[in-house]
Amino acid sequence: MELQQLRYFLEVANSQHMTRSAKKLHISQPSLSQSIKRLEWELGVALFVSRGRNIALTEPGRFLRDQLTPILERLDALPGQLRALNDPERATLRLHVTAASRLVSEAIIAYRRDHEKLNFQFLQAEDAHLFDLSVEGASSVSPALEDAFRIDEPIYLAVPDAPRFQGLTRVDLASFREAKFISLIAQKQFRQECDRLCAEAGFSPRIAFESDSPETVRNMIAAHMGVGFWPAFTWGELNGSGMKLLMIERPVCRRSIVIRRRRTRAGDPVVERFYEFLCDWFMQKATPHR
Repeated sequence: MELQQLRYFLEVANSQHMTRSAKKLHISQPSLSQSIKRLEWELGVALFVSRGRNIALTEPGRFLRDQLTPILERLDALPGQLRALNDPERATLRLHVTAASRLVSEAIIAYRRDHEKLNFQFLQAEDAHLFDLSVEGASSVSPALEDAFRIDEPIYLAVPDAPRFQGLTRVDLASFREAKFISLIAQKQFRQECDRLCAEAGFSPRIAFESDSPETVRNMIAAHMGVGFWPAFTWGELNGSGMKLLMIERPVCRRSIVIRRRRTRAGDPVVERFYEFLCDWFMQKATPHR
């Protein structure tokens, strides 16, 4: 078995699509297919089975994928770890952030005041794979990460700063069953959490407008186009935006924000130092903003 063969296999195992994998690997599909066939011949087992136009992993294929994933992650992490040992201040930290991005950004700015040579990669795609620390909503947490720090994030109802909402500070979500909602698109994890909260309140939200941009959601609510959910730490303060936040009494509207280290990087001094700093930052700064 060659390392390149194993990398090719892992890419196909994750995508389960030969054409897409070949394009991503910058090789021809026949070359990729031959590499997989040679690996199967060397191992003496079938790793994939055809399913119409698609392919699926066999049981040996799933076993090999699960065994290879942490091994190749460790191999990929070695160059950075060696550079960090040689000069810890010049290391690069890769952060996967899908929640509380405002607080994480503030923490990075504060940390770099004393670690000017340390570089950061800030990844926000929900399907990102290569990172050292993750900050996510609890329901989206990757199993490849060590369970570590958890803090509750309140979820408010954001409404236009209009006369009909004057004097309101707390609401029952069920009373907004006829309201028009401004929301993130359905594929976003936070949108799915909000739909779940509405279902718990006994209704399905009437979506008047949806976007993949929190800034657009903010602007549409401020323009009196509807109401929407507001994650306190993730989206931050209103700052005179033409909106107000209402606390939702029923159902309890909050989610957990989890900070974790990737298993292959736990114990790395560069990762550990920033992890401890980030957890302390959340403890100090993560308070509801009204």
